[in-house]
Amino acid sequence: MDPSADDPAPPEWTRAQRERLVAWAGRARHPHGFAWLDDDGRPRADEGVHTWITARATHVAALHALHAGGTGRTGPAGAAGLAEHGVRRLRESLRDPAHGGWYSRLDLDGTPADTAKAAYQHAFVLLAGATGTAARVPGAADLLADAAAVVDTRFWDDRAGRAAEAFDRDWSGAEPYRGANSNMHLVEAFLAAGAATGEAEWARRALRVAEFLIGEQAAAHGHRLPEHYTADWRVRPEYNRDRPADPFRPYGWTPGHSLEWARLLLHVEAALADPPGWLLPAAEALFTTAARASWARDGADGFCYTLDWADRPVIRERMHWVATEAVAAATALHRRTADPGYAEHADRWWRYVRAHLVDDAAGNWRHELDPANRPGATVWAGRPDVYHAYTALAFAEGLAAPGFALRTAEGSGAR
Repeated sequence: MDPSADDPAPPEWTRAQRERLVAWAGRARHPHGFAWLDDDGRPRADEGVHTWITARATHVAALHALHAGGTGRTGPAGAAGLAEHGVRRLRESLRDPAHGGWYSRLDLDGTPADTAKAAYQHAFVLLAGATGTAARVPGAADLLADAAAVVDTRFWDDRAGRAAEAFDRDWSGAEPYRGANSNMHLVEAFLAAGAATGEAEWARRALRVAEFLIGEQAAAHGHRLPEHYTADWRVRPEYNRDRPADPFRPYGWTPGHSLEWARLLLHVEAALADPPGWLLPAAEALFTTAARASWARDGADGFCYTLDWADRPVIRERMHWVATEAVAAATALHRRTADPGYAEHADRWWRYVRAHLVDDAAGNWRHELDPANRPGATVWAGRPDVYHAYTALAFAEGLAAPGFALRTAEGSGAR
C-alpha cells in the first residue's frame, strides 16, 4: 500500500507487520535464548545471547499470542511457543544459579560472557514475566515472582523512590552511576507487573520514579530529561561527552526517551485510582519539546538521535526506535486528549516509517539510518530488536499491553 494514502497505518498492514516482526524474532531463537541478528537475520557470534534481547522477544511473543487469543500463526509452534521458549531460557540459561538474578550476556555456547547484574536487563525480565503471565505462558508466573523479588531486594531503593543501576555478579559492588534509562524501563515493567498481579504498589512505585525524573528533573531542564546521575542522584550533564554515540548511555539528552516517557506518563495516570494532575501536562510538554527539537532538526525528515543542552544535534543518525516511540506517543496523546494535532503527527511519522524504515524484503525494520536516511550502523549494528516496532503497531490497532491502559478523552473530560 502507498504510504501516502489517507491512512498510513491501516489495520491490515499493521497486522501483517506484527506477524513479520514476530517471525523475525523466531529466527533469533537459540538454545540459550534469542540471539542478536545481523541485517540478514543471522546470529552474530560476537554478540551472543543478551538477556535484554531474550526478554524483549519473549514479551513481544507473549503479547502476540495474547492478541491472537492463542498460539498465533507465526512459526511452527506459534508465538506462544516462542514465548514459552523465552521464559524457559530466562529461567534456566540466563539466570545465575549461584547468586541469583540474571547475567547480562552469554556466548552462543552458553558460557557467561558478562556477569554484571544490570537494572536495565532485569527490567525486561520483569516485563517478560508479567506479559507472559497475562498470556498464561507456562512458567511465566514463576519468572515474574522471581524477577519481582530480585528487583525488590537488589535494585529498588525505597528511600530514593528509584532504582540502583548495576552490581557485580555476587552483588558485592555497586556501580557509582544512576541512570534514567533503566528506571524508565522499570516504570514500564512495574505497570505490567501491577496489571498481572493486581498489586497497586507497582503503580505507586512507577509514579515515584516519574515524580523525580519528570516532575523534578525534566521540568527543571525545560522538559529535557537528563539521563545520567551520580550515585546520590546529582545530574551529570557532561557524562560520555567523549563517547557520544554510546548505544545505552549517549551524551546529551535523548528526545526518543522523552517521547517514550510521554506515553508512559499516560499509562501511570491510568493505573492510579487518584492520579496527580501534572501527569498529562508533563506528557504533552515532553512530547512537544522533543518533537520540535528533534524532528527534521538538520533539514531531512527523521528524528536526530541526541541533542546537546542547547538543542544542537550531536548524533544525527535516525534510530528506528525513536520513530516508533514517536508514533506510539502521538497515538496515545490523541486518544487521551482528542486533539487532532496528535493524529496529524502520527500520520506524518507513520509515512516516514513506511518510506524509510520498513524493509519488506528482509521482514524487519532498519534499525539505523544516516542523516540522509540511508542505512547506517554508527550506533546499532544489525537488527536485534522487534520490541519498539511491535509496540507502535499494536498501539495503532488499539492493542494495549498489560499495564498500558489509557484514560480517553471521552472518559476523562479532557479536550
